Amino acid sequence: MKMNDVSTAAQWRKVCPLTDIPALGARVVKTAQGNVAVFRNDIDEVFALHDQCPHKGGPLSQGIVFGRHVACPLHNWNIGLQDGRAVAPDEGCAATYPVKVEAGDVYLQI
Repeated sequence: MKMNDVSTAAQWRKVCPLTDIPALGARVVKTAQGNVAVFRNDIDEVFALHDQCPHKGGPLSQGIVFGRHVACPLHNWNIGLQDGRAVAPDEGCAATYPVKVEAGDVYLQI
């Protein structure tokens, strides 16, 4: 199974209150599939990506969040938070995960 495929057995897992994720920052969630970075942008949108840049494997959770993108801390590749795709001319994709906010709490589907 690819990481982008969501199994019917996937469960929603409570991660933390939204306010525990810094605006323009991330929080790392350890899962059986590896680390997942849960991002919050400046308008409280939340996104989740596999915490590994498709270029050289840099930890995306340590990157700079701007709008709906994160800049990898190793080589400054820009990765879309909505789809995990590298911004052209770079190529590659980080796996995405469903994430939602309910009653002020962040949930990740794994």
